[in-house]
Amino acid sequence: MPKALKLNSRDLLSGPSRAPARAMLKAIGFTDADLSKPLIGVANTWIEVMPCNYHLRRLSERVKAGIRAAGGTPIEYNTIAVSDGISMGTEGMRASLISREVIADSIELVARGHLFDGLVALSGCDKTIPGTVMALARLNLPSLMLYGGSIMPGRFQGQDVTIQDVFEAVGKHAAGKMTDAELKELEDHACPGPGACGGQFTANTMAIAFEFLGISPMGWNGVPAMDAHKDDVAFESGKLVMELVKQDMRPRRIITRKSLENAIAAVATTGGSTNAVLHLLAVAREAGVRLTLDDFDKINRKVPLLADLKPGGRFTAADLYAAGGTTLVAKRLLEGGFLHGDQPTVTLRTISEEARRAVETPGQEVLRPLSNPIKPTGGLVILRGNLAPEGCVVKVAGHSIMKFQGPAKVFDREEDAFVAVRAGHIKRGDVVVIRYEGPAGGPGMREMLGVTAAIVGTGLGDSVALLTDGRFSGATHGLMAGHVAPEAAKGGPIAAVKNGDIIIFDIAKRRLDIKLSKKEIAARLKRVKHPTPRYTTGVMAKYAKSVSSASEGAITG
Repeated sequence: MPKALKLNSRDLLSGPSRAPARAMLKAIGFTDADLSKPLIGVANTWIEVMPCNYHLRRLSERVKAGIRAAGGTPIEYNTIAVSDGISMGTEGMRASLISREVIADSIELVARGHLFDGLVALSGCDKTIPGTVMALARLNLPSLMLYGGSIMPGRFQGQDVTIQDVFEAVGKHAAGKMTDAELKELEDHACPGPGACGGQFTANTMAIAFEFLGISPMGWNGVPAMDAHKDDVAFESGKLVMELVKQDMRPRRIITRKSLENAIAAVATTGGSTNAVLHLLAVAREAGVRLTLDDFDKINRKVPLLADLKPGGRFTAADLYAAGGTTLVAKRLLEGGFLHGDQPTVTLRTISEEARRAVETPGQEVLRPLSNPIKPTGGLVILRGNLAPEGCVVKVAGHSIMKFQGPAKVFDREEDAFVAVRAGHIKRGDVVVIRYEGPAGGPGMREMLGVTAAIVGTGLGDSVALLTDGRFSGATHGLMAGHVAPEAAKGGPIAAVKNGDIIIFDIAKRRLDIKLSKKEIAARLKRVKHPTPRYTTGVMAKYAKSVSSASEGAITG
């Protein structure tokens, strides 16, 4: 290490007074030589409950080998993860967004408690990705995040399929459009091995966003989970973090206003998940950078939708990787003037330098040229109005509906809405309203993929709208407004909606309104009796008391 570089771990391990600490570390096999080197934390989100993170033990061994090869001493530690796909539609889904905060807190605590000199974070499922990066921003140690990679598509009746198809099949099955045997066959083949959900759902959205943010090496997140090259990039990540330590390159030099705008542009052009809004707002807050909902809309208005990715398009993340990967996306955006090309990254190269390395596969159809976009604007829009004074998020990739008006069908729980959809109580032209599912009211702001996929599966995807103070999965498509703020539990106007009220979506005007006067909304809100909190003790209750609005990233503290 350069003489001028002060290593945190020296305060932990140097001098006679630190003999007890060294003795304890020697008990588990560390040598004097190991303890003389920089200590690099390897924060692993491995867990045995889902394919997204199941293979991270293998990758962590390669990361540690890379750290050792570059002259460091790796120390691996673990944190939690909650599977969105498995818990979806159940009480367990309330734990998902809350887990993001616990992941960030636990990674931060271990790194601070043991005075690490650098950090590599391994992520997989949705909340592990922003959770790890939030921790890196807080700690501001030389560090990077490596995503475990996407699952490969399954095959069903001669077609590539993802978990999205299974959720939508539940609706088809309920409507009599799919047999028991067909549903079972799809269930058995949709997820062929380790890796996170395969479309441009939340995991792959955030993986791309964080490459453009610069906190993940460009192109490395996109390597599929079981591709042989994934072990190589894991090893190189271990070597790279040592170079970051030597150069004293820290996350807050990388996570800037301009790099956050680059991340938003990447989400816009790839038709990414609405959850990117929550997570990038949270990361910005942790890094001390001002970012608002309006910034997302501003960038989405000018960046074209170029990637033909599921859930709205035809292809999966593995197809994008084969087409040229995220460096090709960067090249397109740079050519269009949509990127701040001078922004640094953890590779110690700028975004523009990374984009110049792109190699496009001849004949690929996944990423359109600038001259032939899928849509002239990006995949996310922010609506405001008398139903969402603080804003809400709508994903427009995958549908062309620009205006919708209809009567409300109101539910105070996701489960009740799901039952109504399956029972055929939702009709063409309805606006489904699901409330008390926000950050505090849920608590935990559950995703609504069970409901939205059931609506699509029953054939109502283009004729029914939905709004909620909860969230949507990245696999959701159709006219769906999520993150409606203020939420019902905090006295937001969504709490005043009654069955039959006329609700208007106007995408072009960026409005979400109910046909009621301001006076009537206020009068109704005074009469509202909010449901009793679902949790009064434990982590859920603590979260409900401390969490901020979705419009601020739903962060705690």
